[in-house]
Amino acid sequence: MTNEEESLKKRKSTKKPITTLFMLESLDGKISSGNTDELDADKDWCQIDGVKEGLHQYYKIESTTDYFSLNTGRVMAKIGVNDRKEYHNKVEVKFVIIDNKPHLNENGIDYICNWVESLILVTTNKKHIAYYLTEKYDNLDILYYEELDLTRLLEDLSSKYNAERLTIQSGGSLNGLFLRNNLIDYVNIVIAPLLVGGKDVSTLIDGEAISHSGELNKLKALELIECNQLDNSYIQLKYKVKR
Repeated sequence: MTNEEESLKKRKSTKKPITTLFMLESLDGKISSGNTDELDADKDWCQIDGVKEGLHQYYKIESTTDYFSLNTGRVMAKIGVNDRKEYHNKVEVKFVIIDNKPHLNENGIDYICNWVESLILVTTNKKHIAYYLTEKYDNLDILYYEELDLTRLLEDLSSKYNAERLTIQSGGSLNGLFLRNNLIDYVNIVIAPLLVGGKDVSTLIDGEAISHSGELNKLKALELIECNQLDNSYIQLKYKVKR
């Protein structure tokens, strides 16, 4: 039995899917272009000479990720789903979208439901617009929690939807919560040949920092699995999170 198979067997016994954090980042670890929602890597980096030429490789790798994919309403709004008029070709993916504010509007939910196989919307907001749309879309489910508990969410995705693997593509703060709760199994990063800078620009892992040596156990060591040099100065790194 391989290490990955052993990990899958162990995770099945704890009723949580195996998770992979999959992100595009700059060399200095930024996952956005700046510190406002107007700026976004997907929208901006395709305009930058020296970066745009190899960006397609990230999307090609993204198309091979897990059947279950987790993101946030904020990220979906940033990439413009609330305003899109023309649908993408349907993809065989189950989207798990965490959205409390809400960031998604009715058009955004319509777009996603027509884009992916099914949408599992996770929220702590009882007045979310999605509640008024469940009868309209037979591929829309809602998971409500009084407080967001990522461990419970993963358990529910396993027990209610038979999720064995889950790709995480959320923002830096939520990625940080997954890290601190010991819920990331693998990391798959595509590094763009770009320096962004800015101390308040979102990075791969944000959230609260540790403040004393007694918290060093919250840091996660990694084991390198693959290092792939891609075209146009891009790099792909794959790691396993060591327990």
